[in-house]
Amino acid sequence: MSTPILSIGLPVHNRAGLVRQSIDSMLNQTFEEFELVICDNASTDGTEAVCREYAQRDRRIRYYRNASNIGGPRNFNRTFELSSGKYFKWAASDDLCGPQFCALALEVLERNPAAVLCYAKTMIIAEDGSPLEEYEDKLNLTEVEPSRRFTRLLSTIGLSHQNQGVIRSAALRRTAMLKDHIASDVNLLAELSLYGQFYELPERLFFRRLHPDASSWARGDMVRQMKLYDPGNSRGIVLHGFHQHVTYLDAVRRAPISMGEKMVLYRFVLRRAVQDRDRLRCELKQLAGTWAGRITSSRPRMAE
Repeated sequence: MSTPILSIGLPVHNRAGLVRQSIDSMLNQTFEEFELVICDNASTDGTEAVCREYAQRDRRIRYYRNASNIGGPRNFNRTFELSSGKYFKWAASDDLCGPQFCALALEVLERNPAAVLCYAKTMIIAEDGSPLEEYEDKLNLTEVEPSRRFTRLLSTIGLSHQNQGVIRSAALRRTAMLKDHIASDVNLLAELSLYGQFYELPERLFFRRLHPDASSWARGDMVRQMKLYDPGNSRGIVLHGFHQHVTYLDAVRRAPISMGEKMVLYRFVLRRAVQDRDRLRCELKQLAGTWAGRITSSRPRMAE
């Protein structure tokens, strides 16, 4: 197909039971001029067969399969790297979108050059699709000053849904994308807010599914989280809090904003790091303990 206006990236890993619903919710959009890029992160269940079936039936779908599990963030990034549209939208393999989501979001972005992202109000749903909660994101970031958008996002955000809105590809391409540390999706949204405004559609057209197998489930279980972020433990990311704050500072440094705005945001980020000192101190203790254990295990044993 010719270059589409919209690219939809659907990263997936072992979602044979739910991915059909997610794909159908994209194929049933009233806006039809899109490509759907599916990146299968080396699934071991029936996900591959389901996705290949859809790709054979609809020319808009391109299916890719990773040789090994590269971790959630890198697989999300890969869907964007393989896309070609003027606009981009991530679609999680267990969430759903109402039929008018893409059409209404694109209308907002085409009408407002200052906007870089448009998302819809959220309904939290259970594993069986039944409604649980009308969630309020409160991130209609239409302030002119980048510093005000950035600070309001970090002071307000709860569950992260805006990364499944429709985004200008040119703006997304300027960011550092998703990183391997936990909550890097918030880092990405904060950086995007430095490049333009966020608009919230008043309709509840995004359906966030909460279930025990979701990546956002049991966020405090670090062992589980690291299997999602770095399944092969190949990158050794342990200082998640430090990486998060450093990534905020780097986003501010690279942003096309005035030095006055940057100074406001440097102070804001550093204050947040100070407020987060207990978690950062705990991370350092954990790292020191890990190093001590490695040193002890590497020492040759004395002969008895």
